[in-house]
Amino acid sequence: MAINAYGDNLATNGVVGNTTESVKNKSALGKDDFMTLLLVELQHQDPTEPMDSEKILTQTSQLASLESAENTNKALEDLATSLGSSQQFSTIAAIGKTADLGSDAISHDEGSISTFEVYFPSDIEQGTLNITDLEGNLISTIDVGTNSSGVYKFDWDGLTSAGSPAESGIYRVNADYSTPDGQTLKTRLGAYPIESVRFENGSTLVKVGSNYVPLEQVVEVY
Repeated sequence: MAINAYGDNLATNGVVGNTTESVKNKSALGKDDFMTLLLVELQHQDPTEPMDSEKILTQTSQLASLESAENTNKALEDLATSLGSSQQFSTIAAIGKTADLGSDAISHDEGSISTFEVYFPSDIEQGTLNITDLEGNLISTIDVGTNSSGVYKFDWDGLTSAGSPAESGIYRVNADYSTPDGQTLKTRLGAYPIESVRFENGSTLVKVGSNYVPLEQVVEVY
């Protein structure tokens, strides 16, 4: 299993809707409440001592300020929602580019087979996958063969070059290969072309290799 290099497909759990009607928050007064209070105050004022006109103007001004503030808050909420949607859909422009998941490591359990994918940006004339430990010691190699460019899945049998089982631990996967025109190139696990973008339950997922991973796991796009 890759570390920070693969994400399991997210479970498509349905969202359970809340059928209970929302209860209006009575802990804060709105503009309608202030208008009601003002009308009640005017209705019950003493005719012999009418309300000071300056006080009425002050309360009306406060009511106008409250309504303006509410309209501003709503406009900001709408703007935030719009920006969120724009940022989501702007991810579509990344299709075809390379996403770096920030790790070339796999977690291996002794006695098991480790499966992983590596992307080769150019056609392969010949090449070798190098599996090393965290100190850089070569543990095993896998022949890449002759193939066109693309993402390829490999199975490591978990054996060292000497034929003994590799210990459980973290291993790095890198490749050296040559192209048909004689170029010598390198690639590694953890960098893949973005094939598609999916929006699910408010999250943005990108398809890299055969997996969809959350956009948050991508550390660089180039």
